[in-house]
Amino acid sequence: FLPSLPENKILVAQRPLLIVANQTATLVCNYTYNGTGKEFRASLHKGTDSSVEVCFISWNATKISSNSNKEFNCHGNHDKDKIIFNIWNMNANQTDIYFCKIEVMYPPPYVYNEKSNGTVIHVKETPIQIQEPQPAIPLWILVTVTGILALYSMLITAVFINYWQKSKRNMYHQSDYMNMTPRHPPYQKNKGYPSYAPTRDYTAYRS
Repeated sequence: FLPSLPENKILVAQRPLLIVANQTATLVCNYTYNGTGKEFRASLHKGTDSSVEVCFISWNATKISSNSNKEFNCHGNHDKDKIIFNIWNMNANQTDIYFCKIEVMYPPPYVYNEKSNGTVIHVKETPIQIQEPQPAIPLWILVTVTGILALYSMLITAVFINYWQKSKRNMYHQSDYMNMTPRHPPYQKNKGYPSYAPTRDYTAYRS
């Protein structure tokens, strides 16, 4: 509520607290002025001593301009008997009390409002979402490839064992074969032995 004022005075009213949860704040500065000013300047200041000017807006009957401190993202708008300051990308370190200041720049005399009670802007910290690292290869692909490799390994092992067993049986059959062809003594090929019979060495039996 803004009471009536003497001529050429400015009174500003602000809400006492503003909670910012999405990094964006909209601060409305309501004011009353009953003078004859033509050019105005409204600014938003930070800190109990108003030492930091966040941004400002100036206007007259034909022109409106706005500018912001490089440390803030702020823009001001004038709408009849109020100034609206929009601040975005705020962080928790910018939690503080903010004051609106409105000045009559022309014509003289220069007039500005007495310091208001200000608005405490409380900026909540944005929780940091930690995403669990995703595996480069999906789990189902790893499981499928592992299963295929295991099946392939078992198949190769079975083929190798089968081949080894067959080779072992062939070796046993070859070692069981013996040459049963009869032999004949040496130098006695004409004594009745068949021509196909090999000579037999009897010298080993002589004393």
